[in-house]
Amino acid sequence: MYKIGLVGGTGYTGAELIRLLVNHPQVKLHAITSRSEQGIAVADMFPSLRGFVDLCFTNPAIDTLAECDLVFFATPNGVAMKLVPELLREGIKVVDLAADFRLRDPAAWEQWYGCPHACPEILQQAVYGLPEVNRGLIKKAQLVANPGCYPTAVQLGFLPLIEQGLADINYLIADAKSGVSGAGRGAKVGSLLCEASENMAAYGVAGHRHLPEISQGLQQMAKGQPVGLTFVPHLTPMIRGIHATLYTRVMNKQIDLQALYEQRFVDEPFVDVLPQGEHPHTRSVKGTNTCRMAVHRPQNGEIVVILSAIDNLVKGAAGQAIQNMNIMLGIEEAQSLLVPGLMP
Repeated sequence: MYKIGLVGGTGYTGAELIRLLVNHPQVKLHAITSRSEQGIAVADMFPSLRGFVDLCFTNPAIDTLAECDLVFFATPNGVAMKLVPELLREGIKVVDLAADFRLRDPAAWEQWYGCPHACPEILQQAVYGLPEVNRGLIKKAQLVANPGCYPTAVQLGFLPLIEQGLADINYLIADAKSGVSGAGRGAKVGSLLCEASENMAAYGVAGHRHLPEISQGLQQMAKGQPVGLTFVPHLTPMIRGIHATLYTRVMNKQIDLQALYEQRFVDEPFVDVLPQGEHPHTRSVKGTNTCRMAVHRPQNGEIVVILSAIDNLVKGAAGQAIQNMNIMLGIEEAQSLLVPGLMP
């Protein structure tokens, strides 16, 4: 039985990690931390966990976390990088769900996140935790940077075309919509029911923090070639879910796109390519670690459209983090994650 620590257990992502971990047969939650809620029972804050968790929130003491086999960080950006180096020195495996270790370039981190990186020497050690691309590296990693929610949906959607050199990588468009839970659990005017309900709006058009992460991943798929990506996120009046509509040029009309996608993901437990002509729904992946997608070539033209849907809190965060944990600890990758979506 592996001991698991969770730093930052009071947000939506932290709560989702706990929900998915409590029934995992090969791990046991050893510590759940929160500086602001120290001493409060986890089940008192999240009544849905009554009968499943008997821990109280504690301070993130290194001595306690060092008793774990693996520690998750579900903290705001900039927190993990101050604690992770000491855990790595103790030999503890780490999965960070924030952005602290996603970008390899510390100058890019400072540009997009507004502060110097606290441990730039560790950035090259971190493995980007998209299993469908980096499974072999994740297996040997001590530190995994869990991908963001938008980056997961976008990268998986473009992956088969870019890997095979079929997409015009100078013309990549990602039009993505997210549920309000992606904004976090903190009190914000834009997340209020009266503000978010019956409304949809784009944001971050000039540049969103996930843009350099997505570009970095797509460039890796393109064997180091620069990519031209336009990424526009939108906030939608739903709680969970991301739907990414992706566009690129594919000049070769002889390519069987359906076969290409089915073959690329045939052995991936958490990517479901729909039959030709179908469209994924965010509600079909609610509560699951599945990315459900479809590929279309409208009017048999040069523009290919890929539709990619995930639950932002699961495949976009906590579920993918557990998928990474399973790989790192040598546990069967899909353990505790193969569940059907919630309906309605």
